[in-house]
Amino acid sequence: MIDQSSPFGSLREQLLDAAETFAGGPVEVAGILSGMVDDVDRALREELEIFPVCHHSPASALAMVRRLREKQPKVIYLELCEDLQPLLTELRNCKLPVAVQAFATDLDGFPKSWAPLSVVAPITEASAEYQAIAYALETPGVELVLVDRSTDHVFQWAPEKEAKPKPDEGAGLHGDAVGVEIGDLRPRFAELEEHLLHHGKVRHWSEWWDQYVEQPLSGADYDTYRQVMVLIGSLFRRLRPEGDARLSVDEDRERYMWTRMREHLAASGADPADCLYVCGAFHAASRVEQFGLRSTATFEISPRTGTKWLYGLIPSSHSAIEAQFGLAPGSVSIAAATWNKALTRSKLTPFRLAGQKGSAGKGSKRHAKLPPPAPQGEVADKLTGFLSRPPALDPLDEAELLGWSVDIVRLARRNGYLASTADAIAVYETSILLAGMRNRARPTPYDFQDAAVTCIEKDVVPGRRDVRRLCEILLGGDKIGEVGYDALPPLARDVYDRLAPLGLDLSKRTIQRALLDFTAEPELRPCSDVLWMLRYLLPSDAVRPIMGERRLGERSIQESWDLAIGKYQRSIIELGYEGVTVEQVLEQRLRRSVWDPKATASVALAAVEDAILFLGSRRFADELGERAVELLAAERSVDDAPDVLRRIRRLLAHYRATEPELPAWCEKFVTSGYAHYCTLLPTAFVDDDTGVRQVGAMLGFLFHMESLALALGCDRAQLELAVQQSHPESPAKVALLWAAQHQLGLLPPAELRSRCDELLANPLVIPSFPQYVIGFVQALEPVPALSGFVVEVISKAFGRLPDSVLLPWLPKLITALRDGAAELMPMLVREAGRTFPGSLTAVDSWVPPWTARPKPAAPAAAPVAGGPVAELLRAHPAACDAVAGVLGCSGEWLAPGEGAAPGADPRVAALLAAHPESALAVAGLLG
Repeated sequence: MIDQSSPFGSLREQLLDAAETFAGGPVEVAGILSGMVDDVDRALREELEIFPVCHHSPASALAMVRRLREKQPKVIYLELCEDLQPLLTELRNCKLPVAVQAFATDLDGFPKSWAPLSVVAPITEASAEYQAIAYALETPGVELVLVDRSTDHVFQWAPEKEAKPKPDEGAGLHGDAVGVEIGDLRPRFAELEEHLLHHGKVRHWSEWWDQYVEQPLSGADYDTYRQVMVLIGSLFRRLRPEGDARLSVDEDRERYMWTRMREHLAASGADPADCLYVCGAFHAASRVEQFGLRSTATFEISPRTGTKWLYGLIPSSHSAIEAQFGLAPGSVSIAAATWNKALTRSKLTPFRLAGQKGSAGKGSKRHAKLPPPAPQGEVADKLTGFLSRPPALDPLDEAELLGWSVDIVRLARRNGYLASTADAIAVYETSILLAGMRNRARPTPYDFQDAAVTCIEKDVVPGRRDVRRLCEILLGGDKIGEVGYDALPPLARDVYDRLAPLGLDLSKRTIQRALLDFTAEPELRPCSDVLWMLRYLLPSDAVRPIMGERRLGERSIQESWDLAIGKYQRSIIELGYEGVTVEQVLEQRLRRSVWDPKATASVALAAVEDAILFLGSRRFADELGERAVELLAAERSVDDAPDVLRRIRRLLAHYRATEPELPAWCEKFVTSGYAHYCTLLPTAFVDDDTGVRQVGAMLGFLFHMESLALALGCDRAQLELAVQQSHPESPAKVALLWAAQHQLGLLPPAELRSRCDELLANPLVIPSFPQYVIGFVQALEPVPALSGFVVEVISKAFGRLPDSVLLPWLPKLITALRDGAAELMPMLVREAGRTFPGSLTAVDSWVPPWTARPKPAAPAAAPVAGGPVAELLRAHPAACDAVAGVLGCSGEWLAPGEGAAPGADPRVAALLAAHPESALAVAGLLG
């Protein structure tokens, strides 16, 4: 039954006839077409005027300016998170585009894995919502009420898979924040979007929307705009895919907003005729039971969680908006250019906030007194005429297209392209040709882009910008917003104030060089402290040191920095959500890192070092050090042993140089580490998952910290037992065990040398000999005195192995040394430099110190057993005993009368005969 009282009765009848004629009369098609008209009729009959918008749409912004000047509403209900309202007044201190942000790190009621949560609502000047905000804030007596769900409900209602999105590099300034889509209009039916793009002869949705919605509606009257937008919203809503999970969320949002509006009207007593409800066209075509002010249905709004939300403004940009909301690259810039041209053509004065950056020109008359509101007439059917006649085609603007063609050639030449005047003519003619092929009387910016790419970009891109990007720059560029000083959080303002002595304009997005000479300007030391903390907290490119470093016990006398504070303003603003000063944020992050469930002793020692370098707080460093002791005692793996050894040695050296005594936590760390690594050592030697580098670092800790640990009460027998209980099988760990036994005195040098000689003589062991070398090289960390022996072992291998064995064996050795002991190779190279001759001429006569030297001819004097030498040795037997012990022999002196000669032991005589130079050296020392 057709309602003839509705102004859309005739349109409904025409659509039903068309469905029956062209679609064979299926009930589904007829129902959709009739339902769309019903949605428009119901939205326009609502007592509270509904203004449907599409976000970042120039047509919506133009219609909003016109309607606000005609109606002059007293209350504006805006589809935006209600808890963001206090931030809107700070837009006066910003340069658009910016984004209103809610941020949370301490979650209560949400999974911890979602942290941090971030919601942004980007705002541009060419948007209906900004025009409504500017009108409400600049017009006395007008109230602005945000009625959409709170940011807390955004995550309460979102499906888990969408609640914490993956970071998108293209999102730029918005990072991985969830975007609040104000007036999102896009088909959620993939087949419909594909059909529209194909028949519209366009590449992407943004181009279709600009061609078939933006351009026709930019000059339309308000009634036509309103009816068409609701019709489009109804179409996309009714053609949604079955089982769309977002539909229930959208309907809950609509119930939420109507509930808030009814509550406000009841509390304020405002007349609905003086109110305006600004929402997305998708929500304007709502069919939920709470639709309208006269609805009696109730909707219970769930309470917010205990999550503490922080609010602020962050810079935004056209590219960030495009990336986050799935728009085509350059579409927001083209929309801004369309907005500016439409203002010039229609002579409209937009609404702008007083004192806002970048609001010059037309904003000068924005506070003029508005004319009396025009009376509202009856709703008339504008859809029938709009749908039945072809759109009014704009004539070709030859001057505009010619200017584009000339400017793109000039811009291309600056970026390395070999473009000429002929290319400008080709771009001009090709733009007209493409528009004609696509049934357009006037080339659009998208046609111009395609023509420029075709005519100018031949084979390669000479620079870092392609022609499509140059077209975007030409048509408006990627405009980037800026948050003013007064709208910044306290931390960001504190950073700007403390860096003011540098004399730089920190709001610039370019990289600026800061030179700090502390000898000439000691007052710049505090600036250096702030820069080093920002270096730790911000992305690496925001604050980058060129000259100078900060290490334990070291301070530079000059520093040079590359600063991009303006480019990374968002990161500094988000630091303000964590604390009031950078010191507070740094302390919180360090404390959070050491108390993380996955924290290790290495992480805690790194936090101690950072606390000393950046905060200079002994109390805080001791707190983190106590946590490091706890973490070390609780560890059951030794994966971080190399890092632990490196950091604790550096910290001990620092405290010994700067403090009268070691902190208590350092002593606990050494004693706990000594006992801990002794306990784990036998297991680490046989565990295949524990590398030789980790075992070497454990031994390095035990041997290097041994004197301090023994002084603090540890028992050396524990280390000896741990080494004796270790029975490794892998060659590298076997070599490492031999080095440890040698360090403890359990393996004499002669036996160690003999074992290595046996390895080289065994052809079955030769293929795995590089692993033994790796073990010996890793042993240089705990036993640095073995460096000469390692050079000897490698030299023997190169000297004894034949080429047939050495050549296949050498690459494996080099690869193993590079991967497993790169940091220890300098020590080995230095020892080799001391061992080998320094010139080629000396190589021929050089005798390796580990080879047997030729025995000198024995003197024709009296035998060794008699004479003054024997008398001297009998008088001082301890000297011979010491020499014999070093050479691996032992024995006692015989009493006179027991041997052939008085006091002559045959073994001693044999030893002295084999090594006469020792006795002569001892005699020489004794004069």
